[in-house]
Amino acid sequence: MESPKKVINELLVEVFNHILSIEGQTLRERGIKLSMNEVHVLEAIKKTETPTMTNIARRLRITVGTLTTSTNRLVEKGYANRHREEEDKRKVIVGLTEKAHEVLAIHDKFHDEMIDATFADMKLDEDELLMQSLENLSEYFKNKY
Repeated sequence: MESPKKVINELLVEVFNHILSIEGQTLRERGIKLSMNEVHVLEAIKKTETPTMTNIARRLRITVGTLTTSTNRLVEKGYANRHREEEDKRKVIVGLTEKAHEVLAIHDKFHDEMIDATFADMKLDEDELLMQSLENLSEYFKNKY
């Protein structure tokens, strides 16, 4: 019998990989021509209260240099824009274009459909122990990393 640690590791990796793969395929089928990395950068820009390069990079847990490369591509493709803050010229604020908001609406719709299907197929809303375990797992990762 495999150890619980090994089984949990395999399940987490498998679920994560399946979600990324299905998400990428579904978005391509819906006409999105961005990588999943680029879509997740757009999502981070949207969700960051003050979307400076530093704050976005921190949210994504990447370096500002790595974010700069992604942002340059998104600006080039017409999904993002950036400008320097008036009060502090060192701060670069990143914004989303209408094109980006359209992509994020499709992305959000995918997530809603995925979660709705998961709840319907697995009746997760009826399994309080599983829900609490998933919340605990999420909190663990937030606090640890």
